[in-house]
Amino acid sequence: MSILTFITQDQLDELDEDPRVAFMQLANHAQRSLADQTTGFDPREEQEWREIEDLRHSFVNVLLAAAKRFEIEPFASMELPTARNFDERSYRDFKDNLDHYITQLVIDNSTRMRRQSVVMPPKTRDNIRTYLHELRECVEKSSMSEAKRQALLDRLDAFQTELEKRRVNLMAVSLLIFDIITIPGAVWASYDITSRLVTNIMQSVAKARAEEQEKKRLAPPAEFKALSPPRKEIPPTRHEAASKYDLDDDIPF
Repeated sequence: MSILTFITQDQLDELDEDPRVAFMQLANHAQRSLADQTTGFDPREEQEWREIEDLRHSFVNVLLAAAKRFEIEPFASMELPTARNFDERSYRDFKDNLDHYITQLVIDNSTRMRRQSVVMPPKTRDNIRTYLHELRECVEKSSMSEAKRQALLDRLDAFQTELEKRRVNLMAVSLLIFDIITIPGAVWASYDITSRLVTNIMQSVAKARAEEQEKKRLAPPAEFKALSPPRKEIPPTRHEAASKYDLDDDIPF
């Protein structure tokens, strides 16, 4: 079985450029595919159990190969168990390690995304929607090539989608601005209007970012959660208590 048993070519083409994120995405696709392919299998049937084991072994093979390509430890250093030595315990151990790693990666990625994004106040979001609508008109009225025009319209669509999220990725803003300012002013029907709209978007995002940072600075420090007490001692059983009890202590002579 090949990697395409668990992930489509389109999904491969859309993997993130960050190796760690790409590995997480591939693992998620592969796990869903494995679950779908084994749904309805009866492990009590020997033939179906063998098919499950074959799919699981291929799953591990694909993920270890991807880890080596992306240089993801500790998986890149793991050896693929042979089919003869592969069993349910082998799969369970690998799955536990994979879940443990991806949990950490999801948390790290979430923390990083918060640093690289900003919450847009409703009014700011509405203003940017208006700027995007006007920018779209500027692109459609420009004299740029059809290919470039469509590329810019696609970028505007992507940013519009990003704008509807709770937190807006600052990279999406940067890519949009970069694509627009690299186009010569002569192709625009009105360069002044285009420039003003771009400036308005940058200022709106910068203001939202500054306000968010200021709120974080002024917010009171979060209270530490109380630590759990040590595990209570388990009372000894009667047998254990009797074995530790010195009968001589009760003998008065």
